[in-house]
Amino acid sequence: MSNTDSNRPLGAPEPETANAAAKDPEEWVTGDEPMTAAQRSYLDTLAREAGEQLDPGMTKAQASEHIERLQEKTGRGQ
Repeated sequence: MSNTDSNRPLGAPEPETANAAAKDPEEWVTGDEPMTAAQRSYLDTLAREAGEQLDPGMTKAQASEHIERLQEKTGRGQ
């Protein structure tokens, strides 16, 4: 641990760890892979609740962006 870390509260996330979680989906290394089964299932639910139809062939990054948007639209992301 460096001297600059001595002021960081114990148990607080490391700065690079905190930033990695907030990385833009378009910057993900695996973002261009097909969406996961979990994303597909959740998007299906969100899209039905929002009254939307979405492309089933989207990437992980695209799915993540739609999930965030639809969570806000449906109130599920609160």
